[in-house]
Amino acid sequence: MNILSLILLQAEVISLTKAEQLMKVLMDSGIDLGKRIITAVIVFLVGRLVISLLNKLFRKILIKRNVELSIRTFLSSLVNILLTILLIVSVVGALGVETTSFAALLASAGVAIGMALSGNLQNFAGGLVVLLFKPYKVGDVIEAQGVSGTVREIQIFHTILTTYDNKVVYIPNGALSSGVVTNYSNQSTRRVDWVFGIEYGEDYAKVKSVIERLVAQDGRILNDPAPFVALHALADSSVNVTLRVWVKSEDYWSVYFDMNQKVYDTFNLEKISFPFPQLTVHQN
Repeated sequence: MNILSLILLQAEVISLTKAEQLMKVLMDSGIDLGKRIITAVIVFLVGRLVISLLNKLFRKILIKRNVELSIRTFLSSLVNILLTILLIVSVVGALGVETTSFAALLASAGVAIGMALSGNLQNFAGGLVVLLFKPYKVGDVIEAQGVSGTVREIQIFHTILTTYDNKVVYIPNGALSSGVVTNYSNQSTRRVDWVFGIEYGEDYAKVKSVIERLVAQDGRILNDPAPFVALHALADSSVNVTLRVWVKSEDYWSVYFDMNQKVYDTFNLEKISFPFPQLTVHQN
């Protein structure tokens, strides 16, 4: 075997050795990465289970301590977010990323994140204002931002309303804390108003007597403050009679619609005519 053959053979052995070393390094790295991925997946799954259990335990503690429902929903949402952030940090650590470096990265990006989430920070502060001053609570019927409905939850960023037609509406807490909110459930009683139109020429005393009789027959209508019936206006095509009564807040709509039907049926029985638009044309 000549010198050239020896050199080529040695070169092949060296190349084979380097390839084996590279393959070994790749396999070791792949195995290590696979272990980290499996560990991260296990941490994530176990973490989600632990978070679910902790959330349930936290809610039970709040219920046991008779914490108001509005505060319960807010704190539950806040705790769930904090635990989720801790889980994300744990998963990143399980993947082999230094958590200190990760925390430093988050800190350095804090200003940019704060600017990007300035609206959510305002909503968070708005949620605290709502819980502190309590313009409404879970279960109240409110009107705000052009939406009416029942408050279902007060979360850290949004208040969730269920509308009368069963739509779910998310309203930012910032808008609710700084805007106009009408709370229909805050008071135990509400006033119900009607305006009934009758034709010109009808006996007002008779009309008033009929309305007062209908009011007296409805046990849901309160006597204090006393019901009020008066001639409201002499309109273009009708004489308008106003009726104002006080009821419990929960009876508002049932009394309103029932009285409409009772007045319509009774006026027809009593031969009291309802007006309708008329146009008189004079021809020369």
